[in-house]
Amino acid sequence: MKSSTSQFIPLNPFTDQKKSRKLRAGSTLLVVLVVVVMLSLGAYTFSELMIVEVEATNIYGRSIQSRELALSGIELAAAYIGDRSDIDGWNSYHNPDQFQNKNLLPSDAPRASGYFSIVAPVTKDASSNTIRFGLMNESGKLNLNILASEDEQEEGAAVDRLMNIPNMTEEIAAAILDWIDDDDETRSYGAESDYYETLESPYFTKNSPLESLDELLLVRGVTPELLYGEDTNRNGLLDSNENDGDATLPNDNTDGILNAGWCEYFTVHSREINIRPDGSEKINVNQTMLTELYDALETELGPDEARYIVAYRLSGPVVTESDLATGASSTTVGGSMSEKQALNELANGIAKAMFSEEGVSVTRGGMDLSPGGAFTINSLFDLIGSEVETEIDGTKTTLSSPWLADPGAMTAELPVLHDLLTTSKNQYIEGRIQIDEARLETLLGIPGMEADLANAIVNSQMTATNGAPSTEISQARQTTGWLVIEGLTTIEQMRLLAPYICSGG
Repeated sequence: MKSSTSQFIPLNPFTDQKKSRKLRAGSTLLVVLVVVVMLSLGAYTFSELMIVEVEATNIYGRSIQSRELALSGIELAAAYIGDRSDIDGWNSYHNPDQFQNKNLLPSDAPRASGYFSIVAPVTKDASSNTIRFGLMNESGKLNLNILASEDEQEEGAAVDRLMNIPNMTEEIAAAILDWIDDDDETRSYGAESDYYETLESPYFTKNSPLESLDELLLVRGVTPELLYGEDTNRNGLLDSNENDGDATLPNDNTDGILNAGWCEYFTVHSREINIRPDGSEKINVNQTMLTELYDALETELGPDEARYIVAYRLSGPVVTESDLATGASSTTVGGSMSEKQALNELANGIAKAMFSEEGVSVTRGGMDLSPGGAFTINSLFDLIGSEVETEIDGTKTTLSSPWLADPGAMTAELPVLHDLLTTSKNQYIEGRIQIDEARLETLLGIPGMEADLANAIVNSQMTATNGAPSTEISQARQTTGWLVIEGLTTIEQMRLLAPYICSGG
């Protein structure tokens, strides 16, 4: 029997290691390659992230700079408005020297420079391809907050003023008036709290003046499209995205005309400051104390002017056929006839109590002032080219106005009268329409405004014959008297319009 023997073969560690090295040599290179790629990718990603961060930081910084430049423009405009030292050369309508490309960050690098311009639309440019470098007067818009009081004076007057605005409906007009009036009584087609309380998110009507136009979005029927229109960037120009239908926002009708929205027709901030350019008080020609009125007028203007104004307050104007034809003889603005009569009776009683004794009367310029002022001067145009019949030194006398209704005299005298005199005791006069910048639809809503005159005003607004904004016309239009001076209307018609229009604001 054969026995099997096993042969022992010793291992050579050096040979095995050598073989192992040969097997692992390629894999090491692959691992190194992967690590290098990953590190490179990480470095690239980090680099890209840092580049993006730098760009984002630069963009954020530039956006802050842009905002601060815009705020600087606002501050410049406010300072310009506040400085009336050079009132004769004051031009806020179109003033490129003052408002175009103002450099606040000078730099040799174009992207590092900072400029701002103050721009406004040329409202009579239907194509919306023209801008001007100047301010937009809020008084050129309809102040919604005065409508409730106007409706109290004449029912339906406020709705009539709103219905001339594009895309306005009777239902929305009534709802706006219900929102701002001070009662809970729903007018025809209107909406009060009983409607808004039925909504999914109920709320009450404000029943007080608006603080911003954005509040209109709470009113039934008012939409962002109606309020803001197509001019999303508010630059006054018809941009390509605002005339391409539904291709890009905003959605528009591709009619080639910029729908500016109601925000270009409405305001809640229009007012005029009722003081002289030097900050002192004007003389209120409707003040109760006729003796004080006469003395102040005599000091400022002279005895003839003082006598005429006080005589007007005592006896009223001589009514002519043209006055009757236009209705310009009316003396009721700001209150009903019964309210006016009550105020007159009160004023007369005070005057008689203070000035009248047994057989004693107070006189100025030969006129007995003890009866008090029975008539109200609605506007300073009531004094232009009119006549008054009153008793002077016991004799009925007809006085002709010292201010003639011819263009030359009005051009010279109206600015002086408007600087010195006023028909209101209020520090501010709210809501009158600045006709030089108002849109046609806004003008058509003014009581007494005829369509032909409204169109004539728009065609005569401050643009030169080539369509570019004018820098000269504003100097000749310091008062609304330019409507008469340039032959657009008569002095009789002007007396009706004057309580609702202005040239400042």
